[in-house]
Amino acid sequence: MIGIVDYNMGNLASVINAFKKVGADTRLESNPEKLANYDKLILPGVGAFGDAMEHLKSNGMDSAIKEYAKSGKPLLGICLGMQLLFESSQEFGATEGLGLIEGKVVAFDKSKFDHKLKVPHMGWNELFKQKDVKLFEGLEEEFYLYFVHSFHAVCDDKYAIGKTYYGYEFVSAVNKDNIYGIQPHPEKSHKNGLKIIENFVNL
Repeated sequence: MIGIVDYNMGNLASVINAFKKVGADTRLESNPEKLANYDKLILPGVGAFGDAMEHLKSNGMDSAIKEYAKSGKPLLGICLGMQLLFESSQEFGATEGLGLIEGKVVAFDKSKFDHKLKVPHMGWNELFKQKDVKLFEGLEEEFYLYFVHSFHAVCDDKYAIGKTYYGYEFVSAVNKDNIYGIQPHPEKSHKNGLKIIENFVNL
């Protein structure tokens, strides 16, 4: 069974529907004591990093996710959920994250943009594979996914499995052992996104 962490951050219906489309059962889970029962775990999220961490800490869900990560079972962070995997974020001041992957989350640096681009980075853009990982099996070396975000991860290249260009190159997908994160929304990315979800189910 695949658990989806329910902590009042974002509309989860599209995530649930995407898993249904690939024939996988999911269950929303708001009880941290039950996370260990799941074979795989999804950490979704839309909104502000600080608010998300507050929600996770309010009932001990942050500690439960860290324990789950130690189990070796697959964990996937999506969008804000990916950002929460890192040590900290600069959004609305420095906020501590889950610390499961070394790195931080920063705002897009508009001074590096070669022409006027809007932030948030919103719409379809390419993800360029950095490594052959099972999460991207069956996809081209570069493929389009749907993005909506104003902040992005900065981490060691050893964790980067996908990068994207928006004004400059940034890390858009990560992997450390059993922990995966993807900045775009696979559940909103049609065929390519469903392939990623199917691959995660089959990990």
